Amino acid sequence: MTLNNKNILITGGSGTIGSALIDYILTNYSPKVIRILSRDESKHHYLKSKFVKNRDKLRFFIGNIRDKERTHRALENVDIVFHLAALKHVEACEYNPFEAIKTNVIGLQNLIEVCIDREVEKVIFTSTDKAASPSNTMGVTKLLGEKLITNANYYKSKPHPTFYSVRFGNIMGSRGSLIPLIEEQFKNNLPITLTHKEMTRYIMDIETALKFMIKTLDIAQGGEVFVLKMKVVKIIDLIDVIIEHFSQVYNKNPEKVIIKEIGLFAGEKKYEELFSIEESERTYEMDDIYMILPQITEISTRINLKKYLNMVMFDGKSPFNSKDGPFLSRKEIKEHLKKYNLI
Repeated sequence: MTLNNKNILITGGSGTIGSALIDYILTNYSPKVIRILSRDESKHHYLKSKFVKNRDKLRFFIGNIRDKERTHRALENVDIVFHLAALKHVEACEYNPFEAIKTNVIGLQNLIEVCIDREVEKVIFTSTDKAASPSNTMGVTKLLGEKLITNANYYKSKPHPTFYSVRFGNIMGSRGSLIPLIEEQFKNNLPITLTHKEMTRYIMDIETALKFMIKTLDIAQGGEVFVLKMKVVKIIDLIDVIIEHFSQVYNKNPEKVIIKEIGLFAGEKKYEELFSIEESERTYEMDDIYMILPQITEISTRINLKKYLNMVMFDGKSPFNSKDGPFLSRKEIKEHLKKYNLI
């Protein structure tokens, strides 16, 4: 699906992924306009400076998806919605569950209803692998968000919008992720913190996340949850590679760097899953993507599986839990981080 000549809205568009998405769309397409709806006026000011050559293509809306009226105004004549706005940090959501629900659930409900009223073409909801068998508030709200998005295809009474979800893993280099955290600890001569030595994670870089989203715009029919086939790392291996890099940057002896195991945060898991065991029974796969079919028959039967190229039913043989690997070696991790200019 081309984004040329489209009116696009990005909720939470002033964040790391949002700003990268703006750049990607402006570089590869010619949209009519990209509207950015977020609460942070300082980031809006930064983005106006960053994209000064494309100011005529950008509109900045200060607002919150919790505010349905503001959301309704922001969506006038919009064709495509990338929904990135959310409370995303596991520990913050664990200590502030009411706030997580207000943004990740009620805010999403507002957006869905307004998108239906405005007859938007497509709405892409960005979820997380933490939504598979969730053990924390953030994951629970994201799973509920997926269900709201899927069911919106049944809830609407008009052909549009098409609603669907994508699940991300840990996005390397984004604000609050491991690489900037370790760099900050290096700068301040602090121990490098590790929550648990057995922790494993699915990882992806920002560029891959963007291409994944754009690719699904072409194939989504409504109600699906798409999951990228991601790389798996042992966090201790990833930390060792990052320590080696920053030891050179800050001229430190890596053997003298202290790694301090601090224990799991509230709600944190030692591993993640691409999808749950129950979901695996209605999961299909293509070359680099899994597609989870909706449970609701009235929605799933509308999906024509023949339209997906090279799609087969998931056979259950490939691991879909990060504890089962296969893991990138430290050399592969280093090559991966360098490839995407993360170190």
